[in-house]
Amino acid sequence: MRWQEARWGLFFISPWLIGFAIFYLVPMIASLVFSTYNFTLSAPDEARFVGLQNWQRMLFEDPKTWESLFVTFRFALISLPVGMVTAFLLAVLLNSKNLIGRNIFRTLFYAPTMVPLIAAILIWSAVLNPQTGWINRVVEFFGVQAVGVNGLRWLDDPSLIYIAYTFIGLYGIGNAILINLASLQGVPTELYEAAEIDGANWLRRLWTITIPMVTPVIFYNLILSVVGLLQYFIVPWVLNGGSGYPEGMTNFYMIYFYKQAFTFQNMGYGAALAWLMFIVALVITLFLFATGRYWVYYSGDTGNDD
Repeated sequence: MRWQEARWGLFFISPWLIGFAIFYLVPMIASLVFSTYNFTLSAPDEARFVGLQNWQRMLFEDPKTWESLFVTFRFALISLPVGMVTAFLLAVLLNSKNLIGRNIFRTLFYAPTMVPLIAAILIWSAVLNPQTGWINRVVEFFGVQAVGVNGLRWLDDPSLIYIAYTFIGLYGIGNAILINLASLQGVPTELYEAAEIDGANWLRRLWTITIPMVTPVIFYNLILSVVGLLQYFIVPWVLNGGSGYPEGMTNFYMIYFYKQAFTFQNMGYGAALAWLMFIVALVITLFLFATGRYWVYYSGDTGNDD
């Protein structure tokens, strides 16, 4: 009986298994093999087996590998907490029963997500323009010189470029807000009622009830955000063509990978770079799952592993 049920289960998930094998597993295995070859897309017949030379070059001889990885992590340290905290706090605001017109605000905050990403990036490049951008004009309204050559050059100043990119990232956090909002609405109301009877204020209820109850969703968003930031590519590519402007601050890892694999057509070396990123993402993900047991609360978890 169990074997019959298992066969039906395999039958129903077979489309996913076939798609995974064709579009993910086989290309991954192929890229691992490619990383041991030296070949270009324009001359695949001249491919030559080089063993681990691409890996040796990537890990020990090419400083740009680690420089681009460092740039990616430095940007992630700024963008990750800002994006996650902003999405959560906005979800808390949109879940408040004291907010008038909640449905309208929910729609407005989610609406930017439906704008194509390329169009959103171009819009933000105009918004952050040092001469005509409205952010500089708003800042100048408070007495700070922001407009002009000596003003705030968000996309040109190395000290401001990550803040500007984080602004652009906030434009598309509608999905994260929506997921957080759904989790907030799943918190049992009797917990809040009991806390109010005990005299707990809003901040106390947020810290001791809301956040622990939604930690599985926070954990989920954290995994997606980390993986997304490790693959950060489109914004710097659209704004400066992957030139690293200003002063190499936007030489992200995926930019370097794309140039090696497709601009220079060095597919063997590009495959090695892709596998290094996969290993880095896998290590971080496993670390987060290992530490999740100490801060992620599951209502069905009794804490007894027996």
